[in-house]
Amino acid sequence: MRVIFIGDVVGKAGRAAVRGLLRPLTEQYKIDFAIANGENAAGGFGITQSVAEELFGYGIHVITTGNHIWDKKEAIPYIAKESRVLRPLNYPPGVPGAGSITATARNGSKIAVVNASGRVFMSALDCPFRTSKEEFERLRKTTNIIVVDFHAEATSEKQAYGYYFDGAVSAVIGTHTHVQTADERILPGGTAYITDVGMTGPSDSVIGVEKAQILERFLLQMPVKFEVAKGPAVLMAVVLDIDPSTGRAASIERVRLEG
Repeated sequence: MRVIFIGDVVGKAGRAAVRGLLRPLTEQYKIDFAIANGENAAGGFGITQSVAEELFGYGIHVITTGNHIWDKKEAIPYIAKESRVLRPLNYPPGVPGAGSITATARNGSKIAVVNASGRVFMSALDCPFRTSKEEFERLRKTTNIIVVDFHAEATSEKQAYGYYFDGAVSAVIGTHTHVQTADERILPGGTAYITDVGMTGPSDSVIGVEKAQILERFLLQMPVKFEVAKGPAVLMAVVLDIDPSTGRAASIERVRLEG
């Protein structure tokens, strides 16, 4: 079974890259299921109903998010009812939306997608390790194939999460930093891992934002309104090959394409 996970989609440029590149990638790799992190897909901050439905129209099956999930307040009612748009699992009870979903891939296999958030240099949510463990135990009653978006800042926390759940899930895919790392591998227990899958958005930018605005912030330490950079886009992703019978990953391949 082949799964593609597309790194944080940033603004219109990122959505255009998905529009132009997902279909040929699906044909090239014979993709059965497509996941994308979309927490920056609407103007670089947050997501809206129209943007989510645009991404679904391009062939994305599930959208994961992170700490920017609530940036567009008008999206809250949509997130509350649209099960294909996930928010981090470890928000406190009573928060709208869901942190996981079980769906059917093109090849007929059941696949679970889980979204969790780290806590180091991030909001103080519930423990991602304990909440994830409980959720994985529940999901494994339905499917062995579990792909996790672990949205976190600290490399150490992402690596610890990957090792802690090695063998319990099919893949732990790091998101949030927008910089693709070169440490993709299959852990000893059969879990595919990468610290950060990267970003799908403007390539001539600082993590998707206009360079001059970022430089002004660093140089002057004054508030600056950030805007999504213009120009050509890049798509960053990983392609996972997963054994449907065991849920163990056979391979993980980094993808980086100019859109």
